[in-house]
Amino acid sequence: MIREEDKKTIKKLFDEKLKDNVKIIFFMQNLNCEYCYDTERLLNEISELSEKIKLEKYNLISDEEVAKKWDVSKVPAIILTDEDESIRGVRYFGIPAGYEFSSLIEDIIMVSNKDSGLSQSIRERLSEINQKVHILVFVTPTCPYCPRAVRTAHKFALENPNIISDMIEAIEFPDLADSYFVHAVPKIVINEKINFEGALPDEHFLNYVLKSVEV
Repeated sequence: MIREEDKKTIKKLFDEKLKDNVKIIFFMQNLNCEYCYDTERLLNEISELSEKIKLEKYNLISDEEVAKKWDVSKVPAIILTDEDESIRGVRYFGIPAGYEFSSLIEDIIMVSNKDSGLSQSIRERLSEINQKVHILVFVTPTCPYCPRAVRTAHKFALENPNIISDMIEAIEFPDLADSYFVHAVPKIVINEKINFEGALPDEHFLNYVLKSVEV
């Protein structure tokens, strides 16, 4: 899945930048999941590039209680968390292929360091959110602008445990994409009531998040 040359580059990156252990929690099922096998192969190869990456695999059907714990109802699903499982909102539904592969690598580093890289002013505004926020970021593997939207949403989730951010690969989940009228990507849906298209700067993205929790 990953070229040998790229493996060497990623391994060097992990050696230099990973601080704490990272858990990759992966959910799959044997039937009716076209991309589960390839996603598993991809995650196997990534986990082999650093001893600090721990891959846990679950079946959506037979490991029902674990799926319920992580609120997973579709596969393939990937959740990045720390050893204490205190980080819960950095999630992928669908194979992180194409441009989204870079999002996954950067998110692993982010979770390992528990550092979003966001400005202090944005962190302070995020810390004031005391309501649940669910962000859906619809993407396709060939969209060069999608990783920025995914990364911003995942940074927000790292900063505030009230925020859950899901990358959703629109081609793999066409019914879900249709239900949210996804005609262009990235498309972002927040708390079922706020939506926009495009990879916005962090501050503008945050304004939409804050708008979604206004009473």
